[in-house]
Amino acid sequence: MTDPDPLRPDLAQAPPRTAQEARRQARRALAKARWEAELDGPWPRARAWINMLLVDHGVLRAVYLNLHPVGRTRPPRAWRAAQPLPGQIARLARRHGLRSVVSLRGGVLFGSYPLEREVCARLGLDFRRAVLRSRDLPSREELRALIVLMREVETPVLFHCKSGADRAGLMSALWRIAMEGASAGEAKTELALRYGHLSRGPTGVLDAFLAAAAEAEAHGLPFERWVETEYDRDAIRKLHRGSGRAGGLAAWIVDRLLRRE
Repeated sequence: MTDPDPLRPDLAQAPPRTAQEARRQARRALAKARWEAELDGPWPRARAWINMLLVDHGVLRAVYLNLHPVGRTRPPRAWRAAQPLPGQIARLARRHGLRSVVSLRGGVLFGSYPLEREVCARLGLDFRRAVLRSRDLPSREELRALIVLMREVETPVLFHCKSGADRAGLMSALWRIAMEGASAGEAKTELALRYGHLSRGPTGVLDAFLAAAAEAEAHGLPFERWVETEYDRDAIRKLHRGSGRAGGLAAWIVDRLLRRE
């Protein structure tokens, strides 16, 4: 048995504990099989477009992509956004010389995926997947792999999740730390309300992660050394849950109203 890919934690799936969970996993498996297949013919492509626009809420992102440059380098070496439509990827490649696209979304559950994969191949862009979670923290192994990925992708690179708020914010913060030498305190501005991120509720665990990294830096421990020697994912999770910031109205907004992945 091969070791799990640290950039694809979505491949590891625990056995279902209930019949409802088993049915949900079966539906996800069917969607994954459908959208990993090539779009062979007009009907599969039309179905992918309908799914992207209506089921995956792409019609909203056609109006507002939540696109922003990352860091202070000009011209930007990295961008962050919500899930782009194929035409938006093409415009970024044309206007900003985009060379790579990294999807931070888990599971291959929507028509957005084959359409994105297809346009990147047509334009000669390097398309990668590096799964992050909006309500949980990456493991030490995942953080190592993310830093390696950032150092090897051709720039300019676009990082995106579904909404461009939480996972794209965390990846942008990691980019600024690893690639631009920013402190964790400086990089935490990538997790801000202006991008749609809520620091309260379950997504606030990402803020707790950067706060812990900033505290270690204040005691003379650089980020990557902190990750290797003192990073305690379970302790940060527990601290966030016990802070009183993980639930309440913000949790309802994130989970029920915005339905963040």
